[in-house]
Amino acid sequence: MSAYLFVIGLCVVVIVSFFFNLLAQKTNIPSVLMLILLGLGLQQVLKYFGIVPEYYNALEVLGIVGLIMIVLEAALDLELKKEKWPIIWKSFVIAFVSLAFSSVLIAFVTQFFIQNMEFFPALIYAIPFSIMSSAIIIPSVANLSKDKREFMIYESTFSDILGIMLFYFLIENVNATGAGEIAFAVGSNIFLTLVISVLLSYGLTYVIQYIKTSARFFLFLAVLVLLYAVAKLFHLSSLLIILMFGLLLRNHKVLVWGRLRRWLNDKAIDGLFENFKMVTIESSFLVRTFFFVVFGISLSIETLVNWEVWMMSGIFLVILYVIRFFTFFAVERKDIFPQIFLAPRGLISILLFFAIPDDFKVPEFESGALLVVIIFSSLIMAWSLISETSKSRSSKKNGDDDSNLPAGPTEEKSSRNHFDEYFYRN
Repeated sequence: MSAYLFVIGLCVVVIVSFFFNLLAQKTNIPSVLMLILLGLGLQQVLKYFGIVPEYYNALEVLGIVGLIMIVLEAALDLELKKEKWPIIWKSFVIAFVSLAFSSVLIAFVTQFFIQNMEFFPALIYAIPFSIMSSAIIIPSVANLSKDKREFMIYESTFSDILGIMLFYFLIENVNATGAGEIAFAVGSNIFLTLVISVLLSYGLTYVIQYIKTSARFFLFLAVLVLLYAVAKLFHLSSLLIILMFGLLLRNHKVLVWGRLRRWLNDKAIDGLFENFKMVTIESSFLVRTFFFVVFGISLSIETLVNWEVWMMSGIFLVILYVIRFFTFFAVERKDIFPQIFLAPRGLISILLFFAIPDDFKVPEFESGALLVVIIFSSLIMAWSLISETSKSRSSKKNGDDDSNLPAGPTEEKSSRNHFDEYFYRN
């Protein structure tokens, strides 16, 4: 393929992805589905012209960068305030319980469909199916009430972070024997990584406030990716470094105390946070766009005609939503619609699915099951959001509409910021 045609293709994909986001805003159908379908269409076009792309390396590189961007973006969304504690602990409990129970039950179902598959590999396969996609949820809940919107942002963020950590903790400590050895290995790994993460995060935050050049944000993105890769080579939980840096940049007034406060300029850090967040969102937009398109190109359509794929995917979906219902009912108890249906699977699920080590890969496990779960969980979310929007409009027609009241400056700014961010997320 000509280099010029390749560049044209990349530009067209980015432009189409932008309009997919506009369409998603109007229809509540996640743009991830449109991007995967675009990839499937490109797959047929490439086959027609006899072009066989090498997509595995692209998926692997995009996957590494995607993981870093998702964790960083999630950390920048976590605002740690005392008044938000009820939402934080409830969303954390629901995310943790849903992830744990869903992973175990899906692992057992996987063993039922794939004979002679051991539980540990089945659990590794189950974790990607059990993680919500904050990349899809966060830009999709803009029209929910403030409490519900904040709850879903926290829950999806915790689900991402906990799922990624659990996945890598398991595969990195597979050789440990016994619960005690596993607990010690995981505990020491986390402790060492936390110490390094705190030191690096404080150091990076201190340095970044004094750099005035225009390229400083991508410089620090490069530094974070470098730290992640180096820590990974030493078998450390390197995502904690990314998480800690993002939390510190977002919540430096809470997490920095004592003499350390004198070293940081609050005004400078606040300005850095806003700009860094926007750069992160724009970078994530590009990574997600190309990842989902490449994923669509790499999919084998033949797996979708297998009835076992559909049956297994259907059972997975039932498990996910049943556990979610009972967990919400036990923790939240009231007003749980549409939250229980907002559980799409997306980029994280795909990233971890392709990150499964060769030692645990099972050829009999069809990747089509992941596609089916992603599509239907996204459609269920779209249906619930459309229903909630219709209900809100009906209540407004009955006299509850306060949209004619003038918005305060803070509210106006918040709405404008969200509108600006929407086109880069999802």
